[in-house]
Amino acid sequence: MGRLLPAIIAGRYLRSKKSHTAVGAIATVSVIGMAVATAAIVCVLSVFNGFRSVIGERLDTLAPDVLAEPAKGKVFDNAEQLAAEVAALPGVEAATPVLADNALLLYNGREMPVFLSGVTPADYSRVTDISALIPKDMGRLLEPGISNGIPQTTLSVGVAQQMGLYPGDRLLLFAPRRKGRVNIANPATSFISDSLYVAGVYQAMSNDYDADRIITDMATARRLFQYDTQASSLHIKAARDADPADVARTVAKKLGDAFTVKDRMRQQEMNFRMVEIEKWVSYLLLGFILMIAGFNIISTLSMLVLEKEHSLSTLWAMGMTRRRIGSIFAWESFMVALLGGLSGIAVGVALTLLQQHFGIIKIDDGASTILSAYPVKLVAADIPAAMLPILAIAAVTALTTARFARSRI
Repeated sequence: MGRLLPAIIAGRYLRSKKSHTAVGAIATVSVIGMAVATAAIVCVLSVFNGFRSVIGERLDTLAPDVLAEPAKGKVFDNAEQLAAEVAALPGVEAATPVLADNALLLYNGREMPVFLSGVTPADYSRVTDISALIPKDMGRLLEPGISNGIPQTTLSVGVAQQMGLYPGDRLLLFAPRRKGRVNIANPATSFISDSLYVAGVYQAMSNDYDADRIITDMATARRLFQYDTQASSLHIKAARDADPADVARTVAKKLGDAFTVKDRMRQQEMNFRMVEIEKWVSYLLLGFILMIAGFNIISTLSMLVLEKEHSLSTLWAMGMTRRRIGSIFAWESFMVALLGGLSGIAVGVALTLLQQHFGIIKIDDGASTILSAYPVKLVAADIPAAMLPILAIAAVTALTTARFARSRI
């Protein structure tokens, strides 16, 4: 009981009516300031978690579980044969070659450089979930064969918007000849061209995939880029019960040093790293705001020490040491900081869960077809992260206030 006496007295001081109204008002403002800043930390961290989750989900639909690319050069030979060998490895559900390179798109008198990927449609649909990125009113994915004698293509939303293309439109693609001499007198012969039919438009909610990419069948891509059996990468899907990281190691062992093999996390390492950097920079900025709120606690409790100065003399006369008298206000500092911090965490968690489950704050930009509300995701590890600055502020304010109280005796 003796050890808890300073905490009991601190609790009574915290609940007692202050003789000066300003002291009570400032104490209330300090607690509210701590609560608001802490709630903001929880909400902001949850918003970044939400966007990271959305980016991951959108990229997962186009990024394969495992990607294999040649360590040197742009392409490798016998792509279909190598894909069949990889598909036979344990833990691999499917593997398909992809041929990708730059091309020039022309439509209605306008032109745009694009990044063209040639795929085998049936196999590509097995290793990716691109169909989930195509809105119902924006066509379909590539189908085997051709439409009215014209090869098909699926466009990214960036290409479709910039060029004004819709499903059913026809466009021209040009690629420079890799073989043969350039005819300066007739530059048009230096390019290979083809007419394509727009089958659909996808939106991945990522600038990497939405800005300038288009997809067509492998035969059309090889004809444009003048390749026979070559491809620029292998897209591999791991079996349902297999770990993609383990599959990546198995594929790397099979292909050897001639290929660079990456699982999904390594493929998107830069995107996720940028989101994490932004998240924790925002955390530090809000932590500084929380620190400023902590200074209010020090000033508030310093005024409380002055208000209770006659009580301190009584406790001193009764035999309480300076250290124990100082610990009374250390406890009170700790209580005020924790009260504000825990209240803020409770409010932040409540607001985050409301947005996460009910989508109260909508995205009303008139252009989004994928998200209707701001994405948030509550992660349990963020709660201790929000508590760390609170505990640090509580410790600093407790030591400062206790020292000031001891100096008044």
